[in-house]
Amino acid sequence: MKYDALIIGAGHNGLVCAFYLAQAGLKVRIVERRDVVGGAAVTEEFHPGFRNSVASYTVSLLQPKVIADMRLADHGYRVIERPISNFLPQEDGGYLKLGGGLERTQAEFRRFSAHDAAALPAYYDALENVAQVLRDLALKAPPNVGEGLKTLFDGAMQGGRLAKLSIEQKRDVLDLFTKSARSFLDGWFESDAVKAAFGFDAVVGNYASPDTPGSAYVLLHHVFGEVNGKKGAWGHSIGGMGTITQIMAKVCKNAGVEIRLEAPVAQVLVDGGKAVGVRLESGEEIAASTVIANVGPKLLYQRMMAQHDLPADFLRRMKAFKAGSGTFRMNVALSELPRFTCLPEPGEHHQSGIIIAPTLDYMDRAFTDAKQSGWSKKPIVEMLIPSIIDDSLAPSGQHVASLFCQQFAPQLPDDRDWDDEEGAAADTIIDTVEGYAPGFRASILGRMILSPKGLERTFGLVGGDIMHGHMSLDQLWAARPVLGHGSYRGPVKGLYMCGAGTHPGGGVTGAPGHNAAQAVLADRSFRGRLFRTSA
Repeated sequence: MKYDALIIGAGHNGLVCAFYLAQAGLKVRIVERRDVVGGAAVTEEFHPGFRNSVASYTVSLLQPKVIADMRLADHGYRVIERPISNFLPQEDGGYLKLGGGLERTQAEFRRFSAHDAAALPAYYDALENVAQVLRDLALKAPPNVGEGLKTLFDGAMQGGRLAKLSIEQKRDVLDLFTKSARSFLDGWFESDAVKAAFGFDAVVGNYASPDTPGSAYVLLHHVFGEVNGKKGAWGHSIGGMGTITQIMAKVCKNAGVEIRLEAPVAQVLVDGGKAVGVRLESGEEIAASTVIANVGPKLLYQRMMAQHDLPADFLRRMKAFKAGSGTFRMNVALSELPRFTCLPEPGEHHQSGIIIAPTLDYMDRAFTDAKQSGWSKKPIVEMLIPSIIDDSLAPSGQHVASLFCQQFAPQLPDDRDWDDEEGAAADTIIDTVEGYAPGFRASILGRMILSPKGLERTFGLVGGDIMHGHMSLDQLWAARPVLGHGSYRGPVKGLYMCGAGTHPGGGVTGAPGHNAAQAVLADRSFRGRLFRTSA
């Protein structure tokens, strides 16, 4: 049987893409390497009685249009917003809370700096103006450079939103796309704690220092989402992230999509310069008019395709494509809630993102440490404890915690192997938390560890890169992954990309899946019109 479209990978973007194609009447099949749909957005039991989101762990960036079109809420999709965004224990025994409304955050900032409290409204306005541009562009395919007048027209249409910004707002755009997070934040605030509260977003999934030029954009990327209509908010999906992708899979199957699990792809088949299907590792071949890859560019072009099927210049540039996020992921089963020295009793801070990264200098040292020795001796840690609001994840009175940790080298120096080192790195993470919440180590009943190598082995994330590639200026928008192929169309006819290695990048957004489907349908419509005209 020949399919209209075959999608490699049943992660959320692959499911979103499949839904839109099936809705348009195409016969669609998804092949997935693992025994469960969802890619990195899955919920699994990791210790008897304890379940959690294994890799992707929180919600904000999922596109409202995708939620509405797939009618996810009708099938049980439910997200609970955090009461405050983040809680940052400080090295001096204090703490800072971020979120809960402008006035409340300003009151919190006044404990550190009256200047920073006064600057906050203008800072939020500046970020929101630029974030709105990103929201407007998120569900649009970037102009594909090299298509003549169409490139100019598409670029002019998408650039219109930027053109309408004031000169002050255009300066903010320039700052956010080119400056380091520290340089950008230094222009707004004076308190180290306040700058850390915002600067943390610049190193999430980004193997870089907050001093690295361009890191300010990663900060921006994490604020253009929303939860339940509230812009910039973050929340927890009841049942974990796997609930979202299980619902998506159900919706896809209802639309006629075939999903085959435990079907790893060995190679994309190309005949006469056109993608014509895939060969599975079992040797089975599946034919399709269109092949759509929901895997990272590195994985697709360097491991799933014969090199002679790709243009030489494209191969050279793909070899230079930067991937590897320095992320280390843990899930821990807890006998009790952590008791932080600065706020020991249960409270709203346990329902927030608990950030152990008190200053930008701390973050910079963590990166420098990782570059030199493989991982930071004081890593950046974000802890979430979703079982506080979701009793489906742990036994009564006990809890699960996600530890999302930054600054762990994708490849260790001196030929060391992550399989040999991950236990020691995990102990370092626990020691770091223990320094702020004494007794944390003793409360751990079980743990699940995913080093950068483990993330690659389990989810196909090359170098553990949760973004499928660095979110740097040279790898964004029309240049993601390579200039000339930024509109979801690969360098081989009939081959498309729908993963986070395309615009607008990483996170559980659904945007690449949505946009890739529109590109496929537009090309099919054009070919249909061309055929009818020639006939």
